[in-house]
Amino acid sequence: MTDSLTHTGPFLVAALYHFVSVPRFASMQAPLQALCEENGVKGTLLLAHEGINGTIAGPDSGIGTVLAFLRAQPEFASLEHKESRASKMPFLRLKVKLKKEIVTMGVEDIDPNKVVGTYVAPQDWNALISDPDTIVIDTRNDYETAIGTFRGALDPKTKTFREFPDWVRQNTGLHNKPKIAMYCTGGIRCEKATAFMKAEGFDEVYHLKGGILKYLEDVPQEESLWDGACFVFDERVSVEHGLKEGEHKLCHACRNPITAEEITSPLYEEGVSCSHCYHARTEEDRLRYRQRQHQIALARKRGQRHIGS
Repeated sequence: MTDSLTHTGPFLVAALYHFVSVPRFASMQAPLQALCEENGVKGTLLLAHEGINGTIAGPDSGIGTVLAFLRAQPEFASLEHKESRASKMPFLRLKVKLKKEIVTMGVEDIDPNKVVGTYVAPQDWNALISDPDTIVIDTRNDYETAIGTFRGALDPKTKTFREFPDWVRQNTGLHNKPKIAMYCTGGIRCEKATAFMKAEGFDEVYHLKGGILKYLEDVPQEESLWDGACFVFDERVSVEHGLKEGEHKLCHACRNPITAEEITSPLYEEGVSCSHCYHARTEEDRLRYRQRQHQIALARKRGQRHIGS
């Protein structure tokens, strides 16, 4: 296990994925669920024929036990993971789910085990994306790119990863430069995105190894070409350089990250609306959200955590 960064929080967060053929993936679900529960580990793990993907959190010993179990499986012996810290448990529950894909692109016959782009280490990333012969593409979705991105990167403004292939096919200008450099949160989307780009005829395709999370961990802030924060899919909402917890909150009505300034907006109401979603919701929606928020407040008074919070 890598350095546990104990100065930033008592809960260890492990982000992981591994593309590999796993015909027996369904049989792993029950023992993995039980092991996580026994060791106080929460989060989400996705299992599919093409491998495993997920983020989990818990005590150091619990995370170590789960990772050891996974690496004891022949398919996951070379599994890598990335670590960060959380000041409180960042997940409400544990989910070990069986899926068709561990990251959903929706394009048949894209297999990162057969064809994938060239990995670029975080310390070499700045040189690549500063090269005038390189087009830099953020493969994440619009609510993620809204709070942080690499300087000069193209933002596809996708709502879901399923939209990415169409965006590529519609942007013929991507062929105007010889190099394509792609990045995402932890690296998994780029595995499929670069495989797709290769299938579409792009020759020099690169992706950031370990994703933004590894870059923020390894590259000193004074040398960084990253601006803003990185959205993460747990209760921390965002992380910054050094994987320090960010200051963003989550609007529980639309699931968009919001800043301290946006919280002061007259359109913001905790658990009910924010400036991102107010005009897209009806008063009936907001009434329903207020009822949910009332139940959350009652649970807090009882010293409990409501499942919808």
